[in-house]
Amino acid sequence: MKMLRYLIFGFIIFFSGSCQNEEETIIQDNTESFVLGSPIADLLSRTTQNPTALDNILDNSSCFSVQLPVTVIVNGQQITVTDQADYQTVQDAIEEFSDDDDLVNFVYPITIRYQNFQTQVLQDADDLDDVLDNCGDDDGFDEIDCITLVYPITLNIYDSNNQLANTVTITSNSNLFNFLSNLGSNVFVAINYPISAVNSNGQTIVINSNNELENFIDDSIDDCDDDNSGGSGGSGNTAFISVLTSGTWYISYYYEDDDNETDDFTGYTFTFNSNGTSIALNGGITTNGTWSTFVDSGQNKLDLIFNGTDLDEIEDDWRIIEFSNTQIRLKDVSGGDGSTDYLTFTKN
Repeated sequence: MKMLRYLIFGFIIFFSGSCQNEEETIIQDNTESFVLGSPIADLLSRTTQNPTALDNILDNSSCFSVQLPVTVIVNGQQITVTDQADYQTVQDAIEEFSDDDDLVNFVYPITIRYQNFQTQVLQDADDLDDVLDNCGDDDGFDEIDCITLVYPITLNIYDSNNQLANTVTITSNSNLFNFLSNLGSNVFVAINYPISAVNSNGQTIVINSNNELENFIDDSIDDCDDDNSGGSGGSGNTAFISVLTSGTWYISYYYEDDDNETDDFTGYTFTFNSNGTSIALNGGITTNGTWSTFVDSGQNKLDLIFNGTDLDEIEDDWRIIEFSNTQIRLKDVSGGDGSTDYLTFTKN
């Protein structure tokens, strides 16, 4: 995969040099490619999307946000929500009585904004129900909204189907989110580094590679986890163990040495028992193993061990990046060459 990457972008340099200005075609040595569904593409989408989880007390959905100001009725009390601070007023009204319905009813019409920044006007509760029905399942991972990318950002693009190279300038969050949403599976993208970003403390930092960018966003997830409800890797092992030992799991994503190797684990079902043992089933074959959690340098980790050699690839002490009731995201940075592997478990 690494050789393929270098060949592809060697072609980009050659191709672009013949049809674009020189300043638009230089691809720096520290530029790396990524594709649809890769960890960095998903992290960038969550960083640049319209924030939709902040107002879940109103709409109970991370599929969209409700444009403010909006008026709601809770237990007969009319509340005008003009900014994020008013979400707490709605929460207080819900919690005021223990024997009420706790429903948040909107005074229509309202305007909602989707993750891709498109808006829609809803005229009544039926319209809202229709939108909620079309939202699909939520993986439990919300936007990463306490960090900001500094624009413009230049992307070098190669379409392997058409053998076309191009350069795109991204100027906003909505621009980048929609670019990633429409990315074809045959398109390779390279960020023209260095780029800048503002961290959760308001400090501007310089980022020089995909690896630095992934680590920056991953490390910010805890800071952006406003409700601190156990969805981040730093929220403690108790909540994580409860999720891990509930139900069965399959590997929905495995990325090693710049290559997507998820298919290596097709057919496997994993069970993690509360006594620290684990079972991997595949086609009637059982592989036993053990698991444990520990804290290393302030990072919560999951150590996986399996008998035999079939599951050697995932035997490691994985950093717990974040988790929900239905998905667990793990990451390992090699102490040798510094390469990054990703492992994602999804509940059956």
